[in-house]
Amino acid sequence: MLLTLTQDMEYTINDIEKIVDFKTWSVKQKVDELLRLDCKQYTNLGIDSTKTERDDVKKTSRKIYRLIKKVDKGLGDKLLHFMD
Repeated sequence: MLLTLTQDMEYTINDIEKIVDFKTWSVKQKVDELLRLDCKQYTNLGIDSTKTERDDVKKTSRKIYRLIKKVDKGLGDKLLHFMD
């Protein structure tokens, strides 16, 4: 799962913890990138995805939302609360 940014950097799900620690990025940039990666993983699911694949995406989503909570507590709390 790759995502190209305007800075010509490609971030994947493996980079989510690094994104939170970026010193030069604003809170909005961090949250936007984390949500973009979260969205990307859901768009890669299909009707042929296995239950294990869907569960893995949900687990990664929860991890992303917890990281969002580190930079924006209110939004992170809401995202975690409304996970199905």
